Amino acid sequence: MSKPHTAINDISDMAHLPSAQDFKIFKPYGYLSQFVPERRKSKKLLGELAGFPAGIMAIGRLDHDSEGLLLLTTDGMTSHLVRSKQIEKEYYVQVDGEIDAKAVAELCQGVSIGIKGEQYQTLPCKVKLLDEPPALPERGKKIRDPRHGPTRWLSITLTEGKNRQIRKMTAAVGFPTLRLVRMRIGSIYLGDMRVGEVQSLGPLASQLDTYTESPR
Repeated sequence: MSKPHTAINDISDMAHLPSAQDFKIFKPYGYLSQFVPERRKSKKLLGELAGFPAGIMAIGRLDHDSEGLLLLTTDGMTSHLVRSKQIEKEYYVQVDGEIDAKAVAELCQGVSIGIKGEQYQTLPCKVKLLDEPPALPERGKKIRDPRHGPTRWLSITLTEGKNRQIRKMTAAVGFPTLRLVRMRIGSIYLGDMRVGEVQSLGPLASQLDTYTESPR
């Protein structure tokens, strides 16, 4: 099991950075997307990855079992922009089973999922099958044994972000999610970052405020 990589040197000198400070990280499996611990929970937190400035916050969340690109900021307006429906979020999703065209079409059109005890119809989104498994680092916890059946990787691009939405969507069409990695937020990509790596960014608002694209 590989340990998360921490590029502390990328952000250790905060003196030269502007007052609003923005970062991207490769959130590892098993970490909560927050800096303040919850009562009676001993989960790993983002603050363990590097020394961050005061007032830092995660923009949106990746749940404990999910990995990949997570943006951080010290500016509330930037957080509001990134979480808006103007900004696409793309995920690579490994599902249990050989998903078929009918299920892919249903995901694209929107499916009914449970949110806080009520049914919610997800917005239309982009879904495509990946020809090959993506070149991602191994996850901290092993996915189930391949002998238990086939799996398939998808790209799913959303403009919304309900709690555990993608996991609920793929389960709704009969193909539970085994692994979920966020690859892109607007025009910012995970790229070749290592697990647990932290990188300083320029102002996020200037990189994202003109990026809009409707689902196809």
